[in-house]
Amino acid sequence: MLGALIGDIVGSAYEFSHFKGKYLTPLFHPKVRFTDDTVCTVAVADALTQGADSQATLIEWCRRYAENGGWGKQFAEWFMDDNPQPYGSWGNGAAMRIAPVGLLVSTEAEVLGWSDTVTTITHNHPYAMNAVLISQTN
Repeated sequence: MLGALIGDIVGSAYEFSHFKGKYLTPLFHPKVRFTDDTVCTVAVADALTQGADSQATLIEWCRRYAENGGWGKQFAEWFMDDNPQPYGSWGNGAAMRIAPVGLLVSTEAEVLGWSDTVTTITHNHPYAMNAVLISQTN
């Protein structure tokens, strides 16, 4: 999980720059910051460690850092909605926030259950569900 967060922060300076190189120099560029991916990953970890509702926790964290930016339009509308519902996304957002599940649960059944739980709240399209499953088994 720490690697996912560091990777998000280090890569943030290059995310929308069309950077094509192999080497990020300096590693912690002056423009780096944590992004929406870090916020969502930490929210999932918080829900797991506190035994809290994953949707409510994700919404709470996203609203707390809403001004940080980087949110997809549909996802931002989802977490700001008074009655957020899954919206059929097949993007990679759920796969990017799932790292804590593999770290914090003990059995394969728990991994699969929590992966589904934290994915289907937004990314309930079969493509997104399969991508999360693949990321957890590799």
